[in-house]
Amino acid sequence: MKLLVMSDTHGDAEVIKRVREANKNVEAIIHCGDSELAFDHPYLEGVRKVRGNCDEDDRFPNEDLFEVEGLKVFVAHGHLLNVKTTIMNLLYRAKEVEAKAAFFGHSHVLGAELVDNMLFVNPGSLLKPRGIAEKSYAVVEFTNHKWKVTAYTDKGVEIFTNTYELTE
Repeated sequence: MKLLVMSDTHGDAEVIKRVREANKNVEAIIHCGDSELAFDHPYLEGVRKVRGNCDEDDRFPNEDLFEVEGLKVFVAHGHLLNVKTTIMNLLYRAKEVEAKAAFFGHSHVLGAELVDNMLFVNPGSLLKPRGIAEKSYAVVEFTNHKWKVTAYTDKGVEIFTNTYELTE
């Protein structure tokens, strides 16, 4: 399984288009909110998307839960779960829906970690990054009980690759 995860593009539709075109061989494209585009914008077509605190279109759901190759994936922007303070609320919600991975944005801080055998990824921001200079997104892969998270700049240059092995 291979997923493209982005967030916090804040009205920059062209960066969404550019990142999508560079990552065509994925099972799902996820936008973790604050696209600031209309729900039915053509560049968001076919994208799993949620509403961020800056999204005005109320057709965006606050969270999304879906399955890819039998794995449950949870997506939320994070503002309603206070992710800038702690990921505990996100962890509890993801556990409640029995997700194996949780993707979120809001803080604009790129990061990935395995907590209680669940993958958490914030792809950073493709417009206004915090903590690093590079605008970023992530490609997340799952094979043989291992998660692989590769972060890229908006230009497609690799920032890091981390691998997380499940203990179950």
